Amino acid sequence: MFVVIRFRVDETAQPEFLGRLETAVEVLSRQKGFVAARTGRNADDPELLALSMEWENIGSYRRALSPYEVKLAAVPLLSQAIDEPTAYDDLSEFAPLR
Repeated sequence: MFVVIRFRVDETAQPEFLGRLETAVEVLSRQKGFVAARTGRNADDPELLALSMEWENIGSYRRALSPYEVKLAAVPLLSQAIDEPTAYDDLSEFAPLR
């Protein structure tokens, strides 16, 4: 499964925000079930940033948010995300896309 979390961050605040985002990803990457992560800036709206993560399954992702170190480093940052659904099942596991 994968997670897409979007943030709206003023361009002047992005250097500090990206440092916090890097720390959050580093802490999350140590959790069981973590596969990969990437961050990006929207090509048309430079204030729109995204964090995409892959996890073995939804349970791994949800459990990864519970450890104390994650609550300190990642949860405050994730709480700044745009309020929208973030977790997706990978449809390519069920049927090939054409």
